[in-house]
Amino acid sequence: VQLQASGGGLVQAGGSLRLSCAASGRTFSNLVMGWFRQAPGKEREFVAAITWSGSSTSYAGSVPGRFTISRDNAKNTVYLQMNSLRPEDTAVYYCAADTSDVLFIAPNDYDYWGQGTQVTVSS
Repeated sequence: VQLQASGGGLVQAGGSLRLSCAASGRTFSNLVMGWFRQAPGKEREFVAAITWSGSSTSYAGSVPGRFTISRDNAKNTVYLQMNSLRPEDTAVYYCAADTSDVLFIAPNDYDYWGQGTQVTVSS
């Protein structure tokens, strides 16, 4: 599975960004998809995940109500809509995929990773 993340950039606090992750190489609808982020000097942390059908989602404690994960299986793409961004959201954001239909939150549970996209939120 190849994953290509895009949509990062520089935004002011309170602003919004939408990240996209395009998948190829495997039937996308059979993959659970996740978003993670890693700030400088910190470990990679879970942000959100979505099941094959999109019927179930999971979010880290710091993002519910601000971030929304969604997927379009026809376009082989998963999205992360990020609103009300804060400086502490600054990180490289990675998309990840796994073939089990479980909303894993640990990075080690995901088999496939994209290259990451930088999100910088200025105060």
